[in-house]
Amino acid sequence: MTTPMHQRRNTSSGNSSNSNGHYSNSNSMYGRTGGGAYGRRNGGDVEGGRHNDTNANILEQQNNERINELSNQVNRLKGLTIDIGNEVTEQNRLLDGMGDGFENAKDMLKGSLARIGTMLESGGAKHMCYMVGFVVLVVVFLYWVMTHKGTSGA
Repeated sequence: MTTPMHQRRNTSSGNSSNSNGHYSNSNSMYGRTGGGAYGRRNGGDVEGGRHNDTNANILEQQNNERINELSNQVNRLKGLTIDIGNEVTEQNRLLDGMGDGFENAKDMLKGSLARIGTMLESGGAKHMCYMVGFVVLVVVFLYWVMTHKGTSGA
């Protein structure tokens, strides 16, 4: 013999687990115990249970929204850290290339200075005068180019 849906009761020990994993200590289908006039329980009314369920649903929705917002923020931060890591890798590669370039320039300057030293030792004062004259001419030429470049109208 089956009982109508609204009269069915849980035959377990009174502690049942609903779909969201919370336990309720009730014997009725709606999670309320009978007793009192018009289904009142502990001085509350039937509507109070619905309000509690509604409040719980609203709080759960708000929590889910906040979890989604946090998840989106975590994903954005993850993307930023990946981009920063890629940028750091690229910058390190460029710095290594610059270091190699400076090392090559250092080696070239060291070789040039060694040749100039050799030339000065072998040539004496005459070569020194030629070199100073050449440097002065280069500086004067560069000065002339810089001053006339601004007035040429180009």
